[in-house]
Amino acid sequence: ACHLHPPALVSSTRLSYPSPMASGVGVANECVTTFQDLKLKHTLRYIVYKIENDKQIVVEKSKSPEGTYEEFMADLPGEDCRYGIFDMEFQSDDGRLQNKIVFVSWSPDSAKIKSKMLYASSKDAFRRKLVGISTEVQGTDRSEVDKERVIEKCKHI
Repeated sequence: ACHLHPPALVSSTRLSYPSPMASGVGVANECVTTFQDLKLKHTLRYIVYKIENDKQIVVEKSKSPEGTYEEFMADLPGEDCRYGIFDMEFQSDDGRLQNKIVFVSWSPDSAKIKSKMLYASSKDAFRRKLVGISTEVQGTDRSEVDKERVIEKCKHI
């Protein structure tokens, strides 16, 4: 005879494992507080986030206001996915200095399929936790997240 779990036991077991996002990936509190430091206190130029152990989004790296876009690009790995936030400073077409917070979804062609799927399925819920992003850029190669290309996108928002 085959012993099956009673339906009540199965459903209560399912309920005991809530998933924070559709992907089941959680978000460390430091992700939002670090973003607030960048947005409100202007103590950071950029933040790079990674999914650790397929379970939680954490801050991998952040850089002071002296950080450059080139350094940010260098901190995005060539073989794996990441999320990034960059406080982009640029001149508008009429010469005014402007800032826009840019969310970068980095998913290089050479990344593993599992990683691409995990980052893609976690992105929207993660981004909603970071209130105040004005521009989103998705990149599968460096040319898609080129600084001039991102600035052009910022200008048209």
